[in-house]
Amino acid sequence: MKKIIHIDMDCFYAAVEMRDNPAYQHIPLAVGGDGARSVLCTCNYIARKYGVRSAMPAIQAKKLCPNLVIVNGRMEVYQQVSQQIRAIFARYTDIIEPLSLDEAYLDVSDSELFQGSATLIAEKIRADIFQTTRLTASAGVAPNKFLAKIASDENKPNGQYVITPEQVNDFVKNLPLRKIAGIGPKTAEKLAKFGFYTCADIRKSNIKLLQTIMGKFAFVLYQRSFGIDERALSVKRVRKSLAVEKTLAMDITDINGCLDVIAQLKIKLKSRLINVKELRISKQGIKLKFADFSQTTVEQKSDHCNEDAFIHLLHKALSRANGKAIRLIGLTLGFEALETNNTTKQLSLDL
Repeated sequence: MKKIIHIDMDCFYAAVEMRDNPAYQHIPLAVGGDGARSVLCTCNYIARKYGVRSAMPAIQAKKLCPNLVIVNGRMEVYQQVSQQIRAIFARYTDIIEPLSLDEAYLDVSDSELFQGSATLIAEKIRADIFQTTRLTASAGVAPNKFLAKIASDENKPNGQYVITPEQVNDFVKNLPLRKIAGIGPKTAEKLAKFGFYTCADIRKSNIKLLQTIMGKFAFVLYQRSFGIDERALSVKRVRKSLAVEKTLAMDITDINGCLDVIAQLKIKLKSRLINVKELRISKQGIKLKFADFSQTTVEQKSDHCNEDAFIHLLHKALSRANGKAIRLIGLTLGFEALETNNTTKQLSLDL
C-alpha cells in the first residue's frame, strides 16, 4: 500500500509577507496588484473571513473587505523560501512531485524513518518547515494522491489529517463531488441534475450512464467515488542525487556490522538506479550518523558505482567517529545531466 503525503503551505505568499513585516500580522492582507483590473494571488485567513479569495478581482475584494491591504508580490523571495522547503522534503524522500512553489506530493512508501510511519514523517516535515522558515504548513496523509490532497485541506491552517486504508471507504462515500479535481461548479451543477451529489450517489450508478454525462472522465469519476487513484508521482525535476539509508534498530560500533548494512543498502540502491534515465554518475558517497546525532559525509568523484569505493569511504568516515556508536548509514550517488547525443556514457553499476 502506498503512503502519500500532500504538503500545502498555509496562504503562502501572504504568510511570507506577514513573517517579514509584523505590521501585517493582524490585519486582512492580500498579495496581488491593487489596480482596478488586477487579481489577487492569495490572501491571509483574516481576509478570508470576509469572503476574500485567491483569483478574486481586487476591486471585488475591496468591496467585501474595505480595510484589506493589498501588497505587490515578491516572487524572488517566494522562490527562495520554496527552495528551502523542497530541501526539507528531500531529507525524507527522493520521490517528490512539486505542484507549485508551495505545494507538493511526497511518496514515503519505502521510507524506514519513524518506523515507516507516514503520519510521523509528515509531522516532522511540518515542524522542520516551521523551524527553518517560520511558516506553517498543512498535510494530508493517505494511500493515494487523490485522498492525500483532500486530506491536507481538512485541518487547515497548520493542521494534519490522516486517512488510513481502513478509513478510505467511510471517508469517501459521503464526499461531495465538488471535492474531486476536475469537477468545477458547472460540472457539479450538471451532475446534480441527474441526482449525483456525493460519491455514494456515483457508486450506485454505472459507467455507461456516467459516460453519457461526463464522457471520458466517467471512468476516473467512478474510480474516485471508491477512493481509487493509481497515479504514481510525476517527478519532473532533474535528479541530482540518489540516496538510500537505514536507521539501525541498535547502534553499532564495529566495521563488520557496517559492512552488513552496506550489503543490504546496495541492493536497494541498485533497484532504484535502474529507474534513473538520462543521467550519469559523477560521484558517490557515504553518510554516517552517530549516537549523539552528529553526522559525517565522505564523497569521491566517480563515473560509476561500485562496492569497493563505498568500503573505502566507510573507512574514511569511521576515522571521524572518535569512538561514537553509529545509528544510521547511508549511501549516495551524485549525477550530472547527460548530453543529448549518442556518445554520452551510460550508467554503470558494479555492485
